[in-house]
Amino acid sequence: MFETVLVANRGEIAVRVIRTLRALGVRSVAVFSDADADARHVREADTAVRIGPAPAAESYLCVDRLLEAAARTGAQAVHPGYGFLAENAGFARACEEAGLVFIGPPADAISLMGDKIRAKETVKAAGVPVVPGSSGSGLTDEQLAEAAREIGMPVLLKPSAGGGGKGMRLVRDADRIAEEIAAARREARASFGDDTLLVERWIDRPRHIEIQVLADGHGNVVHLGERECSLQRRHQKIIEEAPSVLLDEETRAAMGEAAVQAARSCGYRGAGTVEFIVPGGDPTAYYFMEMNTRLQVEHPVTELITGLDLVEWQLRVAAGEPLAFAQEDIRLTGHAVEARLCAEDPARGFLPSGGTVLRLREPQGDGVRTDSGLSEGTEVGSLYDPMLSKVIAYGPDRATALRKLRAALTRTVTLGVQTNAGFLRRLLAHPAVVAGELDTGLVERVVDELVATDVPEEVYTAAALLRQAALGPARATGWVDPFSVADGWRLGGESAWTVHPLRVPGHEPVTVRVRSMPDGGIEVLPDGADRPRRGSGGLPPRAGDDGRFTFRLDGVVHTFAALPDGTWLGRDGDAWHVRDHDPVAASLNRASHSGADSLTAPMPGTVTVVKVAVGDEVAAGQSLLVVEAMKMEHVISAPHAGTVTELDVAPGTTVAMDQVLAVIAPAETAPEEETE
Repeated sequence: MFETVLVANRGEIAVRVIRTLRALGVRSVAVFSDADADARHVREADTAVRIGPAPAAESYLCVDRLLEAAARTGAQAVHPGYGFLAENAGFARACEEAGLVFIGPPADAISLMGDKIRAKETVKAAGVPVVPGSSGSGLTDEQLAEAAREIGMPVLLKPSAGGGGKGMRLVRDADRIAEEIAAARREARASFGDDTLLVERWIDRPRHIEIQVLADGHGNVVHLGERECSLQRRHQKIIEEAPSVLLDEETRAAMGEAAVQAARSCGYRGAGTVEFIVPGGDPTAYYFMEMNTRLQVEHPVTELITGLDLVEWQLRVAAGEPLAFAQEDIRLTGHAVEARLCAEDPARGFLPSGGTVLRLREPQGDGVRTDSGLSEGTEVGSLYDPMLSKVIAYGPDRATALRKLRAALTRTVTLGVQTNAGFLRRLLAHPAVVAGELDTGLVERVVDELVATDVPEEVYTAAALLRQAALGPARATGWVDPFSVADGWRLGGESAWTVHPLRVPGHEPVTVRVRSMPDGGIEVLPDGADRPRRGSGGLPPRAGDDGRFTFRLDGVVHTFAALPDGTWLGRDGDAWHVRDHDPVAASLNRASHSGADSLTAPMPGTVTVVKVAVGDEVAAGQSLLVVEAMKMEHVISAPHAGTVTELDVAPGTTVAMDQVLAVIAPAETAPEEETE
């Protein structure tokens, strides 16, 4: 076994790999960019090396700096994690040339399986069924369009060099094929540095089943059963489980053998995943999609049902050990389900979010595991992938695992950064998910049912009570000057109402009125309420040491995770950023934009494309700018026809959420050209 291993990654996967290294007594070396100087993976490693500034291209993707860090720390091997350079054949070769062991497959296998076109041809020759699609690499836009027309709509455009849904485009309308090819190439080039595309037949209501394989350097290859990854958004997996409820033992064995043959066909070594697309109506008709030549995000569900540590076996295989088990020794026991916690706001169309993690609670134990790179104080920016952590639950059966995972997501708190935890909890409770009736389009069909668009009344009430408590000190024992306590007390009458104008971004402002009662209780009057809500029993709002904030109104106790000033409130996996609302300032702001419409950044990120200039006339719906964050593009379009009167950004400009990008004067009020 190695003495020292460098982990060439960041976030939760780096923390995960370091955990196994520690258990094996192997010294761990972390690397970090300037953005991650105080990150959790840096603190948990035995040593850490700065490798450059925040942009990934100048740090985590810089091969020379990674190799230098390995040399400086005496590392014998490099674990690439997933993402970044994990499936980069050039990096694997560079490690080998530097005398380092790359903890992954041979460079030739990475290169072969990283090219989806060659990969399909190779496994097809080995007898593995593949999805019908285009053949040959380096196809022009016209050749791709022609292949799409021959296959017939709908089709799926896929980057040959990519994975994780980046650059993939589902095209149902033949008239949009040219536009979608251009968009897919642009995203593929940005994500992988290679805009080569292929086109495949789209299978309606497919299920995504993948097989985990392990291969050593002594000719042994086994599979560890399947994972179902059909619950996806924008081709990105969000829930994974093992085993799949779709497969019977015969189909499981057949798909496992096909995966083993795919691994053998490329001379594979280490842990890898063979992905299949399966028609929901006929699970025996499975097709090879691609092979991921690395550890997968969803590997914990396989670990939980097999009892194997996949990172440990990556290390053992890389160190030259043979597998200690044969196929007949593999047993799948129980059921495991994983949810990916991402920095995104479901209420704003799942746009990436960011901020500082101000309060953190992550469930662990009793069949629940959280793999995370977070800690309180972590800055979540727009430079890296939005996935923050994974919450995994295990039980003797699927129903138990689902129930445990829903409960775990309820207890998950990341105040300061908007996440999809509440959305995931509701998805896991959807009848189709509970019944196991899954397909890759299910989430998109039911998404509107699962997004909490309205802010519950008690959220505003909690924020108002916290703000009320912050106005002044509570009454102490003995005499206190009543005029020094901001509780609305007044001589000879009932306490006055304290007015709290509040607003959650993306929602209209509300007003909540609060006043103290002579018996020590409280009354709260939210907007639209027909009567005040009474805090019975004299229970005042209180915040515990763990950040749990509790209050009782009309006999109902409400509990939130909260910050003392009510800026962030969380419950059941959902979180709300409640801000003070200044009606006067808001009115002035609206007046300053009278007769114009401001286009603002929907997320923190970088402007990558600007298609207009000041003075240009634009049509309603015309694409004007592109903002990129966390490997996702968002097109900013004109809300109406008009003239560009302001343009405050250029390609490469870094923008904050809600920052003004441009102003479009409506056509009816656009200034007319002067004539002589």
